[in-house]
Amino acid sequence: MLEDVKPEDIKDDEPLFVEGLGLDSIDALELALALHKEFGVKTAAEDERNREIFRSVRSLADFIRSETGVSPAP
Repeated sequence: MLEDVKPEDIKDDEPLFVEGLGLDSIDALELALALHKEFGVKTAAEDERNREIFRSVRSLADFIRSETGVSPAP
C-alpha cells in the first residue's frame, strides 16, 4: 500500500503502525530483517521496547544509533 508514498513524504515522527503509515505485523518483521541485514542490529520478538523502537522513523534511527554507536549526522 506504500507504492505511491515517497520517502520525502514520510515525517520522522509519524507513527509507522495503525494510524500514520498503517504498517502491519508483516511489515514489522520485514523492517526487523532489513535492520539486521543493513545495520547488523537485532530486536527480539519478546523485547518490551519494540513498540517504542518501531514507533516512527526517528525512533528506529535512534535505536540503530544506540546499538551501533554511530552519532547522528549534523
